[in-house]
This record gives sequence, C-alpha cells and structure tokens, in this order.
Amino acid sequence: MGKALAAVVAVVVVAVIGWTSFAYTIHQSEQAIILRFGEIEKTVREPGLYFKLPIADEVVLYEKRILDLDPPPVKQLLTDKKTIEVDAYARYRITDPLVFFQRVRTYNTLEDRFGKVVNAALQRVIAKVDLGELLSDRRNDIMQQISREVEGQGGSFGIQIIDVRIGRTDLPPEISQNVYSRMSTDQERKARETRALGAEQAKIIRAKADRDRTILLAEAQRQAEILRGEGEGERNRILGTAYGRDPEFFDFYKSMQEYRKSLAGNSTTMVLSPDSDFFRFFGREGSQ
Repeated sequence: MGKALAAVVAVVVVAVIGWTSFAYTIHQSEQAIILRFGEIEKTVREPGLYFKLPIADEVVLYEKRILDLDPPPVKQLLTDKKTIEVDAYARYRITDPLVFFQRVRTYNTLEDRFGKVVNAALQRVIAKVDLGELLSDRRNDIMQQISREVEGQGGSFGIQIIDVRIGRTDLPPEISQNVYSRMSTDQERKARETRALGAEQAKIIRAKADRDRTILLAEAQRQAEILRGEGEGERNRILGTAYGRDPEFFDFYKSMQEYRKSLAGNSTTMVLSPDSDFFRFFGREGSQ
C-alpha cells in the first residue's frame, strides 16, 4: 500500500513538472514575451492556456495594469531664485511588451532610465515658474505641461503615460531655515508696527477722551454756576419780597438760619449771655 501511494505521488509530481514544462497560463492582467533559446519568438497578449517547448522556451510576463514610476527627487532653481527639492511620479501602462523588452526589459531599468526622462521634463517646466505659482492653482497646469512633454517619449519605451504628478515640493534645509528666518523677522517687524500703531491710536483716543471729559466737566460746572446763580437770585428775590412785606418775620427767618449754622453738630459749645441779641427771639412769646 505504501509503495503504491509513493508511486502515485511520483507520477503526479512528474506530471506537474511535465505540464509546467509544456504549458503556461496568461492571466487577464498579464501579457508575455516568449523567448526561444534567448531570442524573441513571439508576443502573447490574450489570456489563456498556451504550450511551449521545454527547456527551449522562456516566458517573460509583464503587467497590463497601470503601474507607478517614482523617480528620486531633484533640485531645481526657480525664476524667483529659490532652489527647491521636488519629486514627481508617473503612472503608466505597458502597451507594447516587445518594445519594452527590447528597450529596458525590467521594471527597475525602466524606473532608472525613464525616471530620468520624467525628471528632465519636470526641471524644464518648473524652471520657468516661481515658488508661488508652483504652490498655487497653477500647479495642475504645470503637471499637464510635464505630462505632455513625457507622453511623446513613452512610445519609444513601449509604454503609455497616463499622467504625471508633482509630489513633494520642499525647500532644501539650509534655504528653509533662511526663509523661516526672513519670515520670522518680517512678522516681528509687522508686529512692532502694529503695536506702535496701536499705541499711537491709544494715545489719540485717551487724549480725545481727556479733552471730552474736560469739556463736559467745564460745561457742567458752567451750567451749575448758572443754575446756582439763578437759584441765589431767586432766593434773594424771595427774601427781598418777604422783607418788604414783613421785616420782623424776615429777621426771625435770618436768626433761625444763623441758629442752624451755629448749633449744627454734637460738639458745638457756645457761652452767651441770656440777654444776648443772639437769643432775642427766644422766650419772646412768654414775655409777651
């Protein structure tokens, strides 16, 4: 029983090895170049099961799907004399596997060779703009210009460029520090100007408030003096009228006013003779 099972397994292994030696499968997302003794035999673009010569034939598979190409970042001087570090990435599809194989053969080789094409186009385009444009809404137009320059060269590599995008856009560290220092200095200058303007405005507002206060107090005092004068005049008029009508009552009223002034408070001490003129209205009713 054990020998029979071993024999079956051996037959299956040999069959599988034999099958893989005589056949290969192309999936829907793949395409292939068939080499016979190292020379190009044919291109297979359609999915399915195919047969090959063992040992003689080699199958080189390539993707049909969209792939990414991400070359290293480059430095470029802009029109505003700023040097930036920028990188771009492209998306592409292999449209002619035969040309692709003849020109670059592997994805890594394409990354190296066509990456230089992308970077060259990137540098040519952004050399004509400044940093503000590169970071503004014009960025999309710049990327389209780069795509147009690169698209024409994709066919010679057997690929179709889908689009090219600008990824990271940075200033080199030493320039970033200089820009930061300038921005910081500029902001501090603006802050000083704003504080100075605020202090000046505060002085103006305080001076106006003091002036308005002085004017209001002067006007209020003037009005108070007028009213006080009018009140005194009216009081004197009334007293004069009262004196004209009843001099004795007027004297009595004046005496009462003097009593109020002299006897106001708890600490007032007066020593007077009982028959003093100051008390001439005291006891008058009893004496009468």
